[in-house]
Amino acid sequence: MKHDPLSTDRPQHHIRCLPGDVAERVLLPGDPKRAELIAGLLDDARHVATNREYTTYTGTYGGMPVSVTSTGIGCPSAAIAIEELTSVGAKTLIRTGTSGSMSPDVGPGEVIVGTAAIREEGTGTSYLPIEFPAVADLDLTYCLRAAAEALGLPVRVGVLHSKDSFYSHRDPDRLPVAQEMRGKRAAWTAGGALASEMETSTLFVLGSMLRVRTGSICLVASSQDASTRLTPEESERLVEKVVTAALDALVLDESNATGGSTR
Repeated sequence: MKHDPLSTDRPQHHIRCLPGDVAERVLLPGDPKRAELIAGLLDDARHVATNREYTTYTGTYGGMPVSVTSTGIGCPSAAIAIEELTSVGAKTLIRTGTSGSMSPDVGPGEVIVGTAAIREEGTGTSYLPIEFPAVADLDLTYCLRAAAEALGLPVRVGVLHSKDSFYSHRDPDRLPVAQEMRGKRAAWTAGGALASEMETSTLFVLGSMLRVRTGSICLVASSQDASTRLTPEESERLVEKVVTAALDALVLDESNATGGSTR
């Protein structure tokens, strides 16, 4: 009998986790080093597994079990992590990442909580047609905004843009499809897109399909024209605050579930 790669009778194929290894609430940074940073903010964090780009820790925050798994760069590797994490018990997943501004009004150091994401990537269409929207869980979105504001972060709530290619968007004029890319980007900016990154849309689409709750909070690291960027020191300091906001949002979400309100 052929083995189901998402079965739970052995470690998941890529993240190498079993049921019980992962909490119901999981943060999803891209970088394995950021997973280590998040683990440092947890109590009693233990290393669960490392394989390829996937590093997982589980601990507690405010007495609540929380895990972190790095997804690597891009929607294909993120989808693998999301599928396997939900197979072993994850029910609430929040991307904690960095992004580049798509608007002249959004500058480095600002924080975007995604309500939805433009699906300019191919992974999500392997699950649902492009007409299906990539949208966040409403309650998580409220909690992420509230937690970021409580930490004094300059936070905006709105649409993120998810893409497959990093360098083509940094220098589109050298490409055969330059005119098409410039036109699309101008349209998305005119429509109100705030920042661009590489994982959120597939997270939201898979969240809908798998019936799990998803959110996304991203630090803006560069200006729209890439002329201004955070320094490594600024980025490190602000990333830690963004991660803390995500953890605080999970606590707030749990509190609301027992009778509070974010509105």
